Amino acid sequence: MRIALAVALALSSYASFADEGQWQPYQMPSIADKLKESGITIPAKQLADLSQYPMNAVVGLGYCTASFVSPKGLVVTNHHCAFRAIQYNSSAEHDYMNEGFLARSMDKEPSAGPNERLYVTEEVKDVTKEVTDALPDAALARYQMIEDRSKALVKSCESSDDYRCSVRSFHDGLEYYLIKQLIIRDVRLVYAPAESIGAFGGDIDNYEFPRHSGDFSFLRAYVGKDGQPAPYSEDNVPYQPKSFLTINGNGVKAGDGVFVAGYPGRTSRYKLPSELKFASEWEYPQQASRYQARIDTITEMGNADKALEIRYAGTMASMANRMKKLNGLLDGFHKTDILGIREQQQQAFIDWLKQQKNDNALQQINALEQLLNQQQQAYQQEFFFDNVSSSTLLDTAIRLYRLAKEQQKPDAEREPGYQARDLDMFASRLKRIDSSFAPSVDKQLWLMDIEAYTQQDARIAAFDQWLAAQDTTDLPQLVEQLYQRSELTDQAKRLAWMQQSPAAFEQSDDPFIQLAVKLYDTNMQLEQQHKQLAGELSIARPAYMAAIIAYNKAQGKPVYPDANGTLRISYGTVDGYQSRDAVYKQPFTRVEGILEKNTGVAPYNSPQKLLDAIKERRFGEHLVQSVYPDNRSWLCRLFSCDAAPEQFNSVPVDFLSSVDTTGGNSGSPVFNGNGELVGLNFDSTYEAITKDWFFNTSITRAVHVDIRYILWMMDEVDHADSLKQELTITSQN
Repeated sequence: MRIALAVALALSSYASFADEGQWQPYQMPSIADKLKESGITIPAKQLADLSQYPMNAVVGLGYCTASFVSPKGLVVTNHHCAFRAIQYNSSAEHDYMNEGFLARSMDKEPSAGPNERLYVTEEVKDVTKEVTDALPDAALARYQMIEDRSKALVKSCESSDDYRCSVRSFHDGLEYYLIKQLIIRDVRLVYAPAESIGAFGGDIDNYEFPRHSGDFSFLRAYVGKDGQPAPYSEDNVPYQPKSFLTINGNGVKAGDGVFVAGYPGRTSRYKLPSELKFASEWEYPQQASRYQARIDTITEMGNADKALEIRYAGTMASMANRMKKLNGLLDGFHKTDILGIREQQQQAFIDWLKQQKNDNALQQINALEQLLNQQQQAYQQEFFFDNVSSSTLLDTAIRLYRLAKEQQKPDAEREPGYQARDLDMFASRLKRIDSSFAPSVDKQLWLMDIEAYTQQDARIAAFDQWLAAQDTTDLPQLVEQLYQRSELTDQAKRLAWMQQSPAAFEQSDDPFIQLAVKLYDTNMQLEQQHKQLAGELSIARPAYMAAIIAYNKAQGKPVYPDANGTLRISYGTVDGYQSRDAVYKQPFTRVEGILEKNTGVAPYNSPQKLLDAIKERRFGEHLVQSVYPDNRSWLCRLFSCDAAPEQFNSVPVDFLSSVDTTGGNSGSPVFNGNGELVGLNFDSTYEAITKDWFFNTSITRAVHVDIRYILWMMDEVDHADSLKQELTITSQN
């Protein structure tokens, strides 16, 4: 049943209500009262300071979040965030994905892979004026000036190779911030439970609750003997962070205030209703169809070849997660009339603008709608061509040829991603291909994309001309021959192409390089069109956001920016939720639930040592009598107090809270009110998937692995005694 619009509007708006908000650290003092009301006692001013505990212990992985938990550079994150490191070190002989891994001493800690990095955010500086002052009116010139100014700021910020700087847009170009991060380039695998623990329940339980996943792993940061970041070397020493998190061994109870710090990826809370309509009716269904076809193909090939299954394990996990999220988004849009809610919100906003006689803002909204229509048409036109271009070998050839072209220019004039500062990362990307690529799989996926491209009307002339010149009577055989003839499957030869001139590419007989050369002009034309549109949007979007912010401030509501991969803080309460009629999901799960779910068959195939520890109730100091407050008032608000269990009498596995998270928050530390580590964020509930567009306070819940389960695993199951001794644990029973 759809939620009535009037009720839904009472639950959400463009601004922050209750626990909604992915706040920039500097904003914390502005919501200090809300933090206190939630039971968070650590000073808001302290949370705003990136040089102080606990924010200086929170780090990024580039795709997930992690945190330092010892003075020796020990880092804790999710199992699925460390999956690439586990996969990198796995083989048919040593399948650490299935067996788990524990280094009994530091000299036994292997590299997490040549491409793994830790990013420590040291400074965030407002550079809005430097980027936006006196921009030209012409769209393309405007886009280029924003890019040139951003590159200049980045260059002045990166004082050495040890730092990575970026200029990020907030509120869709209304504000810009320069972010400076220390890069740690030697990351090693320390401890990861078996996949049957770290991903217990697999894709079936993904985005579900009750959950019993031990989604945690430990890595370690290493640096040179001088204490400076350095590439992997046996002579490197553990990094000494400025601070590391204190762990509260008592965890949390229902009703406790908590907060999360991390690097959420993307949200669309301020997008227009027309953008939501396009995403739900065209973009997401198309993406879901492609993901499912790729998953089915890789699954079938992996079942026939264990080596392929291992090589594509990380890719499969990522695609399966994205697939379930897409399905959840589509289901959520259907069950709750989010489009209708957003349309009513938008109308209320427009009515307010009319009352304010803000004709300029109204004109900008109309202009924005026209630009969005152009953007959506371009996306549809290029969707299948972009898929074809994402073949690993073709994508590699396209990037290499673009690099050769860009290297003909002065460094300051090159496109971002092709400057001197980017070459190490570029080479690392070329190397990383081998860890998750097999020609037999890649060519099958490319064949599927070509067939999908040829079956629809939106075409690209340059690719059609190339196809017309091929013998396509037997398309599978053609693809087979192209892969056999290409030298880009060889890592050394891929890397060698980084030094070649455009002429060398143009004379190459490698089929994928030839195709990349043929597509170059088309790709450049499309890129120019995108830049032109982006320049026009850089006028309309900020004007729209300025009006939205004014609208909310008029109602006394602070505004946070949409997530954009930068460091954020969100707060909430440990709490369950009413998932559907007569079904209330309590906020904690127990280890006994693992026994109940276990079937011995993946994904419910727990290791025997874990099952034995639970059956024998070897809980020791980790036994928790209760996870509910004595008066249970948190539950009595909706239900009879008798509904709460009198005794927990077990070890908690996972718990729920109302903190505001999204992709990228995986691995984020969950703090109690005092700023002590009590868990790791790793998922959301199925009902909460639509929170990227719409935050419903009554049902939006994040899922965390409880720190007490992690400590119990270290003690009673995997006996990681020396590792646990590194941790600083307070309030242990």
